[in-house]
Amino acid sequence: MTELLIKRKSLAEELAEKLQELISEGFYAINQKLPIESELMKSFGVGRSTVREAIKILVNSGYLRVRQGLGTFVEDHSGINEPLTRRLKRATSEDMDEVRELLEMKIAEKAALKRTQEDIEKISSFLEKRVKAAQYNLLEECVEADIQFHISIAEASKNDILADLYKTLCIRLKNIFLTQFSNTEVFIKTESLHRDLLNSIIDQDAKSAWQTVAKITGHLSQ
Repeated sequence: MTELLIKRKSLAEELAEKLQELISEGFYAINQKLPIESELMKSFGVGRSTVREAIKILVNSGYLRVRQGLGTFVEDHSGINEPLTRRLKRATSEDMDEVRELLEMKIAEKAALKRTQEDIEKISSFLEKRVKAAQYNLLEECVEADIQFHISIAEASKNDILADLYKTLCIRLKNIFLTQFSNTEVFIKTESLHRDLLNSIIDQDAKSAWQTVAKITGHLSQ
């Protein structure tokens, strides 16, 4: 039996959470300078290394900014602080479809212009896996191959942010597909469109790639 290990939070992580809570509650206002290290050490009963690591965590999370020679200041954190993966769990299927459509069309455009031969081979291999799984009505394998087909296109776009956003979206997208479909019929029906998308990327035809994705996502009539 595999032993399950529960990771305990470090002192720095606990301090970061406490400071984040104080910032969220307005105890430390936007643009306010935080107390110096020694004061934070005294207030929270921790060492210097713990304070520095906690500050680093909050800087990376967008809650603080460090101005060299001036100190550490509270950053404007009025944007969405909820992790994207958690936010996507609350999203409706309609909202997911819209976000997917926008991402995939832009990704396809860029992939058509930036793809390499290695990218083409990778995209092609996942398409063939998708086709084979669809023919044998292997839904889970088909969905996984479809997801990886589109992820490989995202990676071919050479835009890491777009690719990471799409990969995060796919976590929820996979579950939606497995819930929405009871067989692979829709994947068989859209096989030709996926081949058209691959060919557009091979031909470096960004416009055609955009239009084909729009058809796949249902934006244009097929």
